[in-house]
Amino acid sequence: MTIETIFTPQDDAFYAVITHAAGPQGALPLTPQMLMESPSGNLFGMTQNAGMGWDANKLTGKEVLIIGTQGGIRAGDGRPVALGYHTGHWEIGMQMQAAAKEITRNGGIPFAAFVSDPCDGRSQGTHGMFDSLPYRNDAAIVFRRLIRSLPTRRAVIGVATCDKGLPATMIALAAMHDLPTILVPGGATLPPTVGEDAGKVQTIGARFANHELSLQEAAELGCRACASPGGGCQFLGTAGTSQVVAEALGLALPHSALAPSGQAVWLEIARQSARAVSELDNRGITTRDILTDKAIENAMVIHAAFGGSTNLLLHIPAIAHAAGCTIPDVEHWTRVNRRVPRLVSVLPNGPDYHPTVRAFLAGGVPEVMLHLRDLGLLHLDAMTVTGQTVGENLDWWQASERRARFRQCLREQDGVDPDDVILPPEKAKAKGLTSTVCFPTGNIAPEGSVIKATAIDPSVVDDDGVYRHTGRVRVFVSEAQAIKAIKREEIKQGDIMVVIGGGPSGTGMEETYQLTSALKHISWGKTVSLITDARFSGVSTGACFGHVSPEALAGGPIGKLRDNDIIEIAVDRLTLTGSVNFIGTGEKPLTPEEGARELAVRQTHPDLHAHDFLPDDTRLWAALQSVSGGTWKGCIYDTDKIIEVINAGKKALGI
Repeated sequence: MTIETIFTPQDDAFYAVITHAAGPQGALPLTPQMLMESPSGNLFGMTQNAGMGWDANKLTGKEVLIIGTQGGIRAGDGRPVALGYHTGHWEIGMQMQAAAKEITRNGGIPFAAFVSDPCDGRSQGTHGMFDSLPYRNDAAIVFRRLIRSLPTRRAVIGVATCDKGLPATMIALAAMHDLPTILVPGGATLPPTVGEDAGKVQTIGARFANHELSLQEAAELGCRACASPGGGCQFLGTAGTSQVVAEALGLALPHSALAPSGQAVWLEIARQSARAVSELDNRGITTRDILTDKAIENAMVIHAAFGGSTNLLLHIPAIAHAAGCTIPDVEHWTRVNRRVPRLVSVLPNGPDYHPTVRAFLAGGVPEVMLHLRDLGLLHLDAMTVTGQTVGENLDWWQASERRARFRQCLREQDGVDPDDVILPPEKAKAKGLTSTVCFPTGNIAPEGSVIKATAIDPSVVDDDGVYRHTGRVRVFVSEAQAIKAIKREEIKQGDIMVVIGGGPSGTGMEETYQLTSALKHISWGKTVSLITDARFSGVSTGACFGHVSPEALAGGPIGKLRDNDIIEIAVDRLTLTGSVNFIGTGEKPLTPEEGARELAVRQTHPDLHAHDFLPDDTRLWAALQSVSGGTWKGCIYDTDKIIEVINAGKKALGI
């Protein structure tokens, strides 16, 4: 490369630089009172608005800020000029534009700001995963700063879809206590007519390595898995679950989660949301009125009924903290999951693997709520962004044309009974749907762990509803090491894989979906259990125990395990109780109590260390969230606690 290849010859137009312009015509609609009393920033803001081309005569309308996670650059025909990171934010701008036009149509002035988001699928197994969960906190901070940096905004609309961008948006909106806010879920991508969903397709490498897929099959399946260009993945992973939770909180309109991206109903949801947030402003209803302790519990109930991602155990507490609500603890989660039946049969839990677009057509969140209302499990008096309560919304939904037409569409388009996707409670019980989240403890996880109990393969569960597994341990100090062992066929049926150093201090609490997906889709994988201080993707299934606490790098006993140790696992999927215990070796069996004493005197695994490529940004995040309550508080930043710890440290150090 030479400078001549960069600075190529130009024609005369290139050099015809204009040095002044007439500027926008007309005059700002100022009044003497505005000039006397308004901050200079407000007045200069009107100058900026005119400079960007807004009609100067229409600068006194209600200002509404739209924040979104749009990524990539789309041409007018939808083709990519520059790719985004994922389909989930590729079409977001269309919804933002629809909302903006609706605001303008009603005499308002829309503003838009963007904080794009990463793709957890794209970063699986890479160093990019070290920034995944920490990104959520950073993005929420930037969103909040953007909201506050437009002091004249009267309301805020958030538009987001996927695993970290959507929780970040909800956290940011939740913190706007005195503003009307609303969340527009960015929807779902379509499944291929013939092919695999975006969760299963992420296992083509592992299945090829285990001779269960040809090169041609892998290439073709990988090409078509994302069958439409926008929306979150077709399964109820973290993206889909977060959309469902936004609606359950009352922060999104009824029947807005999981709509098919790019389609007419999806665009109309954005317009409806723009109308709704304006009406909230007219009525003086703010986020503080909507995000209450009752709303948080409704979200937990809906999470359980859908069988949602365990990542929401990190995000719902963070939303509650931002909203000033009570942060749910393990006991609260357990109580909810023990009394709430799972009613939704979709990917990845099954038993019938419907894509999420079918859950939308079957009635989505309000349809599930109808069943839960009958069971007395919802706070029906909780306020929502419709300006009405959950109960009033459900009365509308039950008799609505929207409900009847979409459920009929599912019957006609796919030949599927809506009640086979969202099941009445008795039907769900008869089909063996079990509750969602369990928190096993034991001498490996004295402060707890998390498993999506409903996603354990039923064929390895005993007739009494208990999953039992006693097996030898294979210890890995990185996910990369573990996936390599699977691809090299070094893992044997009945093994228990233990991955240490994956907690906040080691990797930023990475997802290990490479492992969980491989174990699900390799024929013998259901006989293997996985235990880790890392976390899992929302699409993960199987006997996978994550969030093990304390993490290995904080001195947790999981970091003291060795190859060929013996672990005993028991998880009761009906009572949602469980244990994970080290019980010695083949030569020296121990009771769980003896095992705890043995682990207490052992040295930490000699190869355990924080990942060599862990970014300083993530190290800082890990430190801040650890003094704020850690993973069980949702990896939040508790400002008062952080300042307290810093001040105590300064005093101790004499600074």
